[in-house]
Amino acid sequence: MTTTTADNVVPERYRYAVVPHILVEDAAAAIDFYRRAFGARQDVRIDAPGGGVLHAEISIGASVLMLGDAGGDGAPFTAPAALGGTSVALHVYVPDVDALTARAEAAGAEILQPPTDQFHGDRTAVLRDPSGHLWIFLTHLEDLAPEELHRRVPAG
Repeated sequence: MTTTTADNVVPERYRYAVVPHILVEDAAAAIDFYRRAFGARQDVRIDAPGGGVLHAEISIGASVLMLGDAGGDGAPFTAPAALGGTSVALHVYVPDVDALTARAEAAGAEILQPPTDQFHGDRTAVLRDPSGHLWIFLTHLEDLAPEELHRRVPAG
């Protein structure tokens, strides 16, 4: 078992990833929520000439997320609420999933799964933000050999 340190909070396999770009009905409110709930930092913000947010970038830990208002400037993008939900979940490794979950719940996130140790070596929580996006926050607990991971897969 490997102890979690500042150097291995995010497993090597996930350090270089696709940057998600999400669309919401009210990007300014979403950015404020992500600040309060997840400790996000706003890195870039370009307001649309007619109001709203054309493009923004936030950081949660070392993860970058792009976002903006859905449907602005005739863009063919739709927010999850208009679709009745989403089939995409955003995974973010954090140093303390329990603390982040408590903070997110206090800010208004819906907790779909409280922090739970998982067979794959991570402590995981699943949340839905007010915009309808699903988030899976994880704290890495241990590195597992492929054989051990397969042995631990729950039956059924």
